[in-house]
Amino acid sequence: MKHLLRVACLAAALPCAAAIAQAPQYNADNRLAVPADYREWVFLSSSLDLNYNTAVPGTAAGLSLLDNVFVNPQAYKVFARTGVWPDKTIFVKENRIAASAGSISKSGKFQTAVASMELHVKDEARFPGKWAFFVSDGKAPASRVPMTADCYSCHEQHGAVDTTFVQFYPTLLEIAKTKGTLSPGYVKEEQDSSRTAK
Repeated sequence: MKHLLRVACLAAALPCAAAIAQAPQYNADNRLAVPADYREWVFLSSSLDLNYNTAVPGTAAGLSLLDNVFVNPQAYKVFARTGVWPDKTIFVKENRIAASAGSISKSGKFQTAVASMELHVKDEARFPGKWAFFVSDGKAPASRVPMTADCYSCHEQHGAVDTTFVQFYPTLLEIAKTKGTLSPGYVKEEQDSSRTAK
């Protein structure tokens, strides 16, 4: 795998060490290592309660979550140039508990402890649908989410670009529009939504 990445790096004139370091790393149990430096990756966006289930396990139901989404820099560079996510793209969605009061804060919400992590990985040779989802507590290697989970069909049906929710990343959405890489399903949803709103 690393040999193939080196060849690909040389062909594309990319810094090989950086690309190899950013490639998905799996252990013997096929669990995905949470990249140690993901917070140094490209920050895409943050949102409040934009989750399949906003309740945090082991806490009171309905507790709010603020998330931060990062993508590996090499994948970001390719997307910015082409509007397409390359093989070995890794999204890290860091879900943090949202506190509503603390220190001098009397209103609004701010991020506290990591509640969970979701990783969305494009590994074309490894996964039948090219992409796979993984979940972690933010410390242990991430476990793969079964293909029968709702996240796969949801992303397939509603993702703006290649099963990813680019519609929630404003700067990337503009790139996809310019490059013409928006999925037909997403374009139709937007058109239907516009007609309904009129």
